[in-house]
Amino acid sequence: MSTTRPATVTATPAPAAPSSATPAASAVGRPSGERRAARLAGALYLLTFLASIPAVALLGPVLGDPGYVLGPGADAQVVAGTLLDVVNALACVGTAVVLFPLLRRHGESLALGFVASRLVEAAVILVGVVSLLAVVTLRQQGAGAADPGALVAVGSALVAVRDWTFLLGPGVMAAVNALLLGTLVYRSRRVPRIIPLLGLVGAPLLLASGVATLFGVNDQLSAWSAVAVAPIFCWELSLGLWLLVKGLRPAA
Repeated sequence: MSTTRPATVTATPAPAAPSSATPAASAVGRPSGERRAARLAGALYLLTFLASIPAVALLGPVLGDPGYVLGPGADAQVVAGTLLDVVNALACVGTAVVLFPLLRRHGESLALGFVASRLVEAAVILVGVVSLLAVVTLRQQGAGAADPGALVAVGSALVAVRDWTFLLGPGVMAAVNALLLGTLVYRSRRVPRIIPLLGLVGAPLLLASGVATLFGVNDQLSAWSAVAVAPIFCWELSLGLWLLVKGLRPAA
């Protein structure tokens, strides 16, 4: 009688199927992260409007009165206006920095160019801020000066610096921004194409208006200037609202 015992067969466990939880989580997390970034960019675009429009009204006393340096002045109001311009400049840079990683895959050169143009725009705005703060200092420290005419001349020159920065910064550079970002967004199809078309149509108009003002053909506050700036105004406002509410469409 055989005493051999049957061999015990040990089953080898089958390899576990690759878990799809991690890819799924990353796939879900990536769009949600992009959506948060797009909303932040939209909020920063709207912040540029909320800061720049009241700033113009607050700066009215120093911009419209050549004798501001000799009068009682409205220094607190003017300083508040310059602070809003600083907020505007920082928000300008913020829009480009936030959008860069979202859009670089669709054209890195254009995305990087947009960041550079926004930096230039912010720098030009800050030059205007410094010039107006210098007017405030001149009024405070120049009281009782022997030559009031010299004070008025220097103050007027500083205001003229700010006027030129307003033309070159929010004016000419805004058109350059629209050409760069509008082209990038139009190609990527990540927002409705009518939005970047507003910028691409308005950019040449605004550039032409700015060049005409540089050569004295057109006044910066003329009706032609208002018509030229309208498409760019609508482009930036509609882009900011779309990004804040809808975000970016999924990348193709």
